[in-house]
Amino acid sequence: MSTAKIRLFVEHPLAQGQSVPITKEQAHYLFGVMRKGVGDDLLLFDGQNGEWRGTVTQTGKRGGELGVIEQTRPQHNPPDLWLLFAPIKKARTDFIVEKAAEMGAARICPIQTDFTNSDRIRQDRLQAHAVEAAEQCGGTFVPEVTALAKLDKLISDWPEDRQLMFCDESLAGAAETLGAAAGNKWAILIGPEGGFSESERSRLHALTFAHAVSLGPRILRADTAAVAAMTVWQQVIGDWS
Repeated sequence: MSTAKIRLFVEHPLAQGQSVPITKEQAHYLFGVMRKGVGDDLLLFDGQNGEWRGTVTQTGKRGGELGVIEQTRPQHNPPDLWLLFAPIKKARTDFIVEKAAEMGAARICPIQTDFTNSDRIRQDRLQAHAVEAAEQCGGTFVPEVTALAKLDKLISDWPEDRQLMFCDESLAGAAETLGAAAGNKWAILIGPEGGFSESERSRLHALTFAHAVSLGPRILRADTAAVAAMTVWQQVIGDWS
């Protein structure tokens, strides 16, 4: 087993004996911040082929090269779960993306609702947070962070085979039993800080694939709700059960 403490996501297919180029930013982190040099070990993953032990074979200020030695863990993909959430303040949006990646979301979808406070996101920055979370938590999969989409458009184009866990703060304790719902393709929908509008709530409750749930007797902040909802889903339906 490797004792390497650094894990690095690379956008390059990994296989034994492969040479892997790294980016300028990764070179700065490895050689400038962590002071790694030729011959030092680290762990690599590409999101598709598991985790591998690698070694630094070439250093440089603008790049470098790593050699792939052996696989240390097989690929483990999360359940087919999407997290839909309305962006909030920057740091708290970052938190939601990081925790969703750690807790096993396969896709992270920022959405715009009637009461969403933000009408734009930095998709590349949020994707970088998802990568960092996967590197730190030991995962071998990095969820995609999609572009900001309007909730009504997303619902109109919803795939028929995907169930939706709709977290409705107005239920105050009432909830459906998720275990009774069929299918292994799911999404969790978290509303904005101001909650869903009445028209959004009515439409969601009318959808045959939507399952309204409560996250307890207290109204949670959006970032707390995301973690709570993913915990409930993972324990009842996901790979924690």
